Amino acid sequence: PRTVTPSPAAIPGAVSLTRQAVQLGYSPRVQIEHTSYREIGQSYVPGVNWLLMLATGGLVIGFETSSNLAGAYGVALSMVMVITTLMFYVVCREVWGWSMPRAATVVGLFLIMDVSFFAANLLKIPHGGWFPLVAGAIVFTLLITWKRGRELLYGRLLERAVPMEILLGDIKADPPVRVPGTAVFMTPNPGATPPALVHNLAHNKVLHQQVLFVSVLSEEVPSVPSGERVAVQSLGNGFYSVTARYGFMEGPSVPDILARLDRHGLHVRLEATTFFLGRETLMVTRRRAMVGWRQHLFGLLSRNALSATAFFGIPPGQVFEVGAQVEL
Repeated sequence: PRTVTPSPAAIPGAVSLTRQAVQLGYSPRVQIEHTSYREIGQSYVPGVNWLLMLATGGLVIGFETSSNLAGAYGVALSMVMVITTLMFYVVCREVWGWSMPRAATVVGLFLIMDVSFFAANLLKIPHGGWFPLVAGAIVFTLLITWKRGRELLYGRLLERAVPMEILLGDIKADPPVRVPGTAVFMTPNPGATPPALVHNLAHNKVLHQQVLFVSVLSEEVPSVPSGERVAVQSLGNGFYSVTARYGFMEGPSVPDILARLDRHGLHVRLEATTFFLGRETLMVTRRRAMVGWRQHLFGLLSRNALSATAFFGIPPGQVFEVGAQVEL
């Protein structure tokens, strides 16, 4: 008989890991729906749920019976045990401050048992145990490709960026026409000039009275205290650098960031604000910072990533997108 053994932890675990991967820069932006006003960890990621449903259906059809799944389950479980033990060593050293001999002794006892169990399950690899290995390799490839691709993309943008000091000096020496309202330029690099600002000045020849450079950074902690969420630096002549920090268990919100600026003496009316976002068109070249197939994979992930407008909760009717071609 065909049977399925459900795991109640699979869905929330996959959702939590996906949210953390997005916050830490290892995954493209995805649609995240929060289902509770009191618990930040209660969220729903439609793409993950659909993927789990399709994967479960494929496994049931492919393996047919739960006994045929034993090989895949044994290899997956033994791998989880080994990885968890290795992570326990990191916690002992980095979080609890244990000495290396003490941590190695305690972890080594668990690792001997875990590695023995994993070695015993190696015989199951030809009989279904290959599946978790292949699935893990695919996910790992996607994660490191996205991380590396974003690093290269930021590097290319920095190569073409105008230093902030030079831009502000040029604006002070030859002031453009200033119009009422606030302009928000999203930038991943605090202190760097957003390309959208340069293009806006070159083509529209105008600036808003108040210009904010907003950078949303993800910290490697679950949450950031409310009092440390936003930092503001005045750059003079109506320019401000705004840095917002979020933990990997938190979802960023640009309207919330702007609302917090009042306590810093910066008043922003959301309805009178225009958001300038950059939209990069990736061009695969022979610079070979990544191999060709990874360049194409990164381009595919970029095209299917959730837009910054939806991810950061920006009002779509107030967004002005500026395009640019970037060579990888």
